[in-house]
Amino acid sequence: MKYETIVGLEIHAELKTKTKIFCSCSTKFGSRPNENTCPVCLGLPGTLPVVNEEVINLAVKAGIALKCKINQISKMDRKNYFYPDLPKAYQISQFNLPICKDGYIEINSKEKIKKVRLNRIHIEEDAGKLIHSENEAYSLIDYNRAGIPLIEIVTEPDLRSAEEAVAFLKALKEILEYCDISDCKMEEGSLRCDVNISLREKGSSKLNTKVEIKNLNSFKELQRAIEQEEERQRKLYALGEGHKIIQETRRFDSSKGETVSMRTKEDINDYRYFKEPDLLPILIRNEIIEKAKESIPELPNEKRERFKNLYKLNEKEIEIIVGDSSLAKYYEELVNKGVNAKIASNWLLSDISRLINENKLTIDKFPVRPDRMSKLLKFVESGKINNSAAKEVLEEMVNNLSDENPEVIIKKRGLIQENSVEKIKPIVEKVLKENEKVVEEYKNGKKQVKGFLVGMIIKATEKKANPKVINEILDEMLM
Repeated sequence: MKYETIVGLEIHAELKTKTKIFCSCSTKFGSRPNENTCPVCLGLPGTLPVVNEEVINLAVKAGIALKCKINQISKMDRKNYFYPDLPKAYQISQFNLPICKDGYIEINSKEKIKKVRLNRIHIEEDAGKLIHSENEAYSLIDYNRAGIPLIEIVTEPDLRSAEEAVAFLKALKEILEYCDISDCKMEEGSLRCDVNISLREKGSSKLNTKVEIKNLNSFKELQRAIEQEEERQRKLYALGEGHKIIQETRRFDSSKGETVSMRTKEDINDYRYFKEPDLLPILIRNEIIEKAKESIPELPNEKRERFKNLYKLNEKEIEIIVGDSSLAKYYEELVNKGVNAKIASNWLLSDISRLINENKLTIDKFPVRPDRMSKLLKFVESGKINNSAAKEVLEEMVNNLSDENPEVIIKKRGLIQENSVEKIKPIVEKVLKENEKVVEEYKNGKKQVKGFLVGMIIKATEKKANPKVINEILDEMLM
């Protein structure tokens, strides 16, 4: 019997605000445990929450970017469940009147465009963090995350594979980053995902018992978790033991490569939702919606199309550059400063990316900003220095944190490229004379040895000779 996989996602994205959702505590990541707390986010008796206006603005912006309907009247609700990382023993969230409804994201699936529907986007507060000591009989708790503002984006069960789920999450991450709604740092928990997964017979419209997998915070984990749970359920159905699939919450154990049961899954009634009595309804004026619409930048798919038509980049280049909003911004700043589009792409995806990785930086923290980088690349384009010399200059600018202009470093190191045929030709003649055997191999049809000769000539000129001129001289002399 053939089965198909049914997947729905619940994504939690931390909103890019300076303060928490109901108090003025900082949202800064990496602070000392329990440093960013106050009586409100600790849920102490007698405290009252006040909604952070920027949370509403960013949620509306997310809804518009994701093609949602904005509910101009929404409310906050209490979601009751008793976990030790919730200081109030309930979470302030939204139930039947979320801030955004419907919407969709388009993804590439098997070379087709697939529309994945969204059910809703609602705002809520995050819980604290438990730290379990392996050899201790107790757990520690850090409430810094308690009250961090989140949007929860809930899809319809439209995804049919792990690959589609990953494609969806990548597309969502790009949109949230481009719109400056969330920094989406998955390693810091700013973007994490719960998966609802079930199997059913192919051709059936019935939805079978679903299992939830909690807190996946990387694309690799998402892919592996879905594939492993899919395999587990498929085996149970094959054995005729589909009844053993129960509605439960599981986690993915990456070391074992399997999902592990945590608890039976609650139904909505178990949460005993009711309207949050300490907060008034949220009324969203038309001006807020219009302002949010105006703030939506060029979105990733629009940028991909423009880069393809305007800069003539190939699909791989476009995917890497546009996939990171900061990388795309850096690239366009280079091009706008007069750097050839292809040269800018080549350097960004090779030497700049290599130096970023080696120094454990992001493009935002890369010390050579587009104004200085463009000056260096114009020296290459004009033929004043070669690529090898340019790489040397770039490494000095990065590794020695030199704030000197490229021109100063080039002159100081004597890297100006030699373009004179009269000066280069004697050196070429000398190298050919010293490598007569290689020259003979070339003349006998072994054309690949030409690269060796070019390298020897460049070395003999202390990397100053223009490779193009070298090749022209070689072609003439090796005829």
